[in-house]
Order: sequence, then structure tokens, then C-alpha cells
Amino acid sequence: MWIQSLSLTDIRSYEQFDCLFDQGITAFVGRNGHGKTNIVEAIGYLATLSSHRVASDLPLIRQGCERGFIRAHVSSSDRDVLLELAITPGKANKARINQSPLPRTRDILGIVRAVVFAPEDLELVKGDPGARRRFLDDLLVQRTPRLAGTRADYDRVLKQRNALLKSASIARKAGTDRIVQTLEVWDEQLATHGGELIAARISLLKELMPLAQHQYAMVSGSETDMVLDAIYQSSLGEQAVISTSREDWTTQLLSAIDSRRKDELDRGVTLVGPHRDDVALNLGDFPAKGYVSHGESWSLALSLRLGAFDLLTEDGESPILILDDVFAELDAHRRAHLATHVGTAQQAFITAAVADDVPHELAGTRIEIVKGGLAHG
Repeated sequence: MWIQSLSLTDIRSYEQFDCLFDQGITAFVGRNGHGKTNIVEAIGYLATLSSHRVASDLPLIRQGCERGFIRAHVSSSDRDVLLELAITPGKANKARINQSPLPRTRDILGIVRAVVFAPEDLELVKGDPGARRRFLDDLLVQRTPRLAGTRADYDRVLKQRNALLKSASIARKAGTDRIVQTLEVWDEQLATHGGELIAARISLLKELMPLAQHQYAMVSGSETDMVLDAIYQSSLGEQAVISTSREDWTTQLLSAIDSRRKDELDRGVTLVGPHRDDVALNLGDFPAKGYVSHGESWSLALSLRLGAFDLLTEDGESPILILDDVFAELDAHRRAHLATHVGTAQQAFITAAVADDVPHELAGTRIEIVKGGLAHG
């Protein structure tokens, strides 16, 4: 798949940005702070409805504006479509396909598939569990868009349940347990949506890791014989039975919720569920976090992203590959391996502060980005 054209209105630094693209490689070159990443961030947003840089939509909107717009003509093997997104922080975003409004913004998921590799990806190795959960969930919704609804339903139930637990905690201290009686309804919903999400994550890991392991072996070459591994860590602890069955996880979650009822009421927060899970990345017998070097952290992050690229490609169509200011961070061997992969993508976007940061073998369209939101080819 590839993007034929992109238009941004009041997105980040751009009052207006319009550009046509060809298949193959497009490199945006310009000094830091001039808006290169703003362009590829918008392309990535079309794939996951989230930014690889920030957790909320507010920073995406140009200062002083209420909303921003992303428009793109997208071509795939079976259709050409015009996607339009209106992003309004604090309110429901709106989406249209070929000028027809969609009932839900998430209905555009699956039309654009993209893999973004960026400096923020070091958080996959060094960061908190949230970065690894997000990596899995963003890949999940690209492969199976309906799971975006499952994730949204889970987040909604979790928010409501936490509010109820907080109220119940206060009520218990005041000598009444009336609110506790309503928790069972939310328990069931939390376990149902949570069970489906956990099972999908574990199934995804089983498919992803052989590809990521292959990529790590290629990146490392003969430097190491240690194998990259990923182990799903449930908030249920060691008693959890790791399964790809959502029914199994629903049952396990309900049991864990019941056993931790007192703790949850005391603390006023939900203590079990996919929002508290993690993925332990290991290199051989050692945990990657806190053990591997800075360079090896780049290798692991790169391997996970390229594994995701390969997995999406196996689904039937090459995703768009976005490399946001990463070549300058990689040594010659890692740069060469990444460059080889870029050449297999139907379309790739690269950002770099200076032209020399882009490997010479990745000859393609170069677009200079200058301050003020202007682009020159």
C-alpha cells in the first residue's frame, strides 16, 4: 500500500501542508524543530489513531486552534480511497471515507498499515510496561481492527470500575457497603473484554517472536548466539495459566478479581487485568531491561519493529515503513540491515537532520523541510 497525497491543516507546526508522493522512498531532510516528524507522525496516526510521540491528541493541534485535519489519498491492492480525519481534543474525532461520514472514527483502522521506528522505541526495552503494551495493542488493531472496539470497551469499563471502587472505598470507611453490590456487573464486563484482549496479545506474540528473533539474529550477525525472547507477564502472577483462549482468561480474571476484592476496595483501584500486564524481553538468560547496552537496546527495538513489518507483510500487503530520525543513532552494521529492509517496502518515509544521515543506497525523493512549514522538493 502507499499514500499518493497528504494534506495537513492545523496539525502541529503546519497551518497547511500539501504534498504528493510516489511509491518507493521519500526522505524529509531538515534541521531539528522544522517539522519533519510532524509529517510522518500524521501518517502513522492514520494507521493506529495514535501518535508515536505523545499519549493524547492535544499536542497534535496547532497552537491556538480547536481542531486539526489529516487528509490522505491511499492506494492498496484492492482499492483507492480518500481518508479524512478531524481531530478535536476533548471531543469525539470524526472520520470520512470518500467523503462519506463514518459512525465511528475507528472504522478507518486497517485501511492504512504502517510501522514506525523512532527514537522513542528505546522505551520498548528500557521503559515502563505501558510502552510494551502499547506496541502490542497498536499492532493488534492494525491486523484485527475490531479489537480497537474491545480495547475501547475495556478502557471504558476500567474507568467506570475504578470510579466505583474509589466510591466504594469511601463508603466502606463511612460504614456502608451499598456500592459494593453493583461491582459484579462491572467485574463481568472487565473480565470479558480483558480476557479477549489478553488472549489476542498472547496469540500475537506467538506469531511475532519468530520473525523478531530472525531479525535480531540478522542484526547481531556473528556477534552473539543469544536469542531474543518475549514472555507475557500477567497481573495474575505466577498462578496465571498462559493461554490463547479468551474464555480461559475470562475465567481466570473473574477468579482473581474475587480473590483480590478486599485489596481493591482498600486501595480503590482495579488491580488485575491487561492494563497491568507486561512483556518481559530477554536476551538469552538475561532480562534485556537493565542488562543490555545502549547499542543492543537499539538492536532489540529494531528487531521488534522489523518483525512487525514482516508480520503485516505476511498478512498480504506491505505496510508503509516510517523511519523517524533513526539512522544517525545506528552503527554501520545496523544501518545496513535496516536499509536492506527499507528497500523491500512499497513505500517508506525517512526523516533526517542532514542528508548524509540517509544511506546512499536509499536513493529516492528528497524533500527539504524549512522552518515555517514550507516544503521544497
